[in-house]
Amino acid sequence: MTVPPDGFARRSPLYRLFVAAGAQFVAWGDAAVAMHCDDDRVRERERLQRLGLVDLSVLPRTGFKGPGAPDWLATQRLRLPDAPNRAAPQPDGGLLARLGVEEHLLLAPPDGAAAAVAGLDRACAEAEPAGVYDLPRRDSHAWLRVVGVAAPALFAKLCAVDLRPAAFAMHDVAQTQVAAISAIIIRADCGTIPAYHLLFDSASAVYLWDCLVDAAEEFGGGPAGLAALLEQDAPGG
Repeated sequence: MTVPPDGFARRSPLYRLFVAAGAQFVAWGDAAVAMHCDDDRVRERERLQRLGLVDLSVLPRTGFKGPGAPDWLATQRLRLPDAPNRAAPQPDGGLLARLGVEEHLLLAPPDGAAAAVAGLDRACAEAEPAGVYDLPRRDSHAWLRVVGVAAPALFAKLCAVDLRPAAFAMHDVAQTQVAAISAIIIRADCGTIPAYHLLFDSASAVYLWDCLVDAAEEFGGGPAGLAALLEQDAPGG
């Protein structure tokens, strides 16, 4: 049974578009997430193999910056990337991206588990470590996952950075523009399928979503729900 996303205080900036398209929502933490975007589940899974656009905007994420951030994050038992513009997978399935020498972004795992993000936010608020400043990325940035063999070709239409696997390695980070909107792109494949996290200003979400959907049509792609993503991300998916 689908739940109305407007019944939650936290909503994706794209939720109205998904409701209008007939997506099915389920409660997910303190919000509702689009779990299915197609009544034909097989077709939705196949779309994700080819080119799927998944809205993760309600999932937990956070950020920290400042001269003390790298050392403090290391004390929180996080695996830090070895250089800027790289990301490091975490034991819980999350991903920590290093956007600069002093700036980091933590994404929750695909299943939305919030423990690490919530614990880190709480620890920073309580300890007030010197030289560390929190960045509430969940409030400022929309979050999509672009998945499928045609994903690099999609980005080639909208972004000047070469995101093909041969040029953009697993867990590389690009801070660039997509359809003239500033964005963060992180390569994080789903099994053997190319996949990218895409984060950008929430105020531009509807515009950029429309650009992505329009570009995806050339490749037979389009919106997909979280259920198909979790199935693909699962071992053997």
